[in-house]
Amino acid sequence: MATVTASVADVCRAAKRASRALAQFETAVKDAALEAVAAALEGRMEEILAANERDMQAGREADIGDALLDRLRLDEARVAAIARAVRDIVALPDPVGEVIDGRRLPNGLDLRKVRVPLGVVAVVYEARPNVTVDAAALCLKSGNAIVLRGSSSAAHSNAVLGRVVSEAAVGEGLPEGCVSLLASADRGELAELATQSPSVDLIIPRGGERLKEALQAVATVPVIYAASGNCHVYIDASADAEQAEAIVLNAKTQRPGVCNAAETVLVHADAAPTLVPRLVRSLQAAGVTIRADDRTRALAQAAEGAASGPPSAAGNGRPPAGDATQTFEHATEEDWATEYLALTLAMGVVDSLEQAVAHIARYGSGHSEAILTRDAAAARAFQRGVDAACVYVNASTRFTDGGEFGMGAEIGNSTQKLHARGPIGLRELCTFKYLVEGDGHVRA
Repeated sequence: MATVTASVADVCRAAKRASRALAQFETAVKDAALEAVAAALEGRMEEILAANERDMQAGREADIGDALLDRLRLDEARVAAIARAVRDIVALPDPVGEVIDGRRLPNGLDLRKVRVPLGVVAVVYEARPNVTVDAAALCLKSGNAIVLRGSSSAAHSNAVLGRVVSEAAVGEGLPEGCVSLLASADRGELAELATQSPSVDLIIPRGGERLKEALQAVATVPVIYAASGNCHVYIDASADAEQAEAIVLNAKTQRPGVCNAAETVLVHADAAPTLVPRLVRSLQAAGVTIRADDRTRALAQAAEGAASGPPSAAGNGRPPAGDATQTFEHATEEDWATEYLALTLAMGVVDSLEQAVAHIARYGSGHSEAILTRDAAAARAFQRGVDAACVYVNASTRFTDGGEFGMGAEIGNSTQKLHARGPIGLRELCTFKYLVEGDGHVRA
């Protein structure tokens, strides 16, 4: 596997050479290589987990926080899931050569619009070692070479996983340089990678706003930003209360350190007197800190003061979690715009669906937004009015994921509108070309 023992430019040039060969491989060859990758992940489990434990220990010593540690952690079940995702990709149709459109022109020329690989894809990512495998598998299946640049917090995990993927793929006949890992911790390496336009066809950064800003300042290579997810759940006046409680808890607490976790809940004023106290009790019991507007605070504190109050109807008899004044913080302007990636949630009351849509337009990141409602007209208005890659009706934002969408895995979730939007899977890693066939045609 190539590393920066030479230079970033040399690694990218080697990847470009590999991409030209890789683009011509038959599906069966690529699939056999990915099967070998999955088997190698399972067979080298002990080596992978030992490397990950070194990263975990360093993370604990650096006090990087529970959410980041969760993103970093590998165990046997997670490595097995990564291997399954590789096999899921094997089972998917090969996008290369797929005919998008085709017709005979009036002049007799036969025209086909066909998917082809992008070439060399560079992926920059933070503290998620599974991305090393997911991204490589997607790129190899779609006929692309890949240059990986992970974070220093996952350096040992990424190094082992990169070797496993590269050695297995090359061992099955794929070209040297098809999978490369930039191993240096030098931040200048990122700027150098972002300017390798002769060799790199696309960069996909998977990380926070600081990574996005760093690339925007220097990149000459095209970029698809798999950036932050400031996701909202809006509870409409007609929402089913039990369903709303279950969805909010899932969207916020199932895995708070990921980009499709909810960061803000908005509740319609007509539903708020009942729903706000109920949600607050459940979220408090789950350990969530709530940063609330004045109306939310007043409703929750009034309910807290009116005797002990009943347990949550869907909460399995949970008692109230304690004095609401101790678990609320006042929501600031910054809170509405924050991707917490932790057990912290902003909550507010709105007077209408239109007000909720306007709030999302102002503070959302274009990732995933949800409405909970039994009103079909309200659902349609939300779907039309919200500008995001994924818009949900009566479902958790946690479903925004390539695996959940049947893509096998994903490199990230694009919040842009051009080329790719939402989960970046096999088809999103392709471009197209026109194949035109004639029989001695000349233009008059």
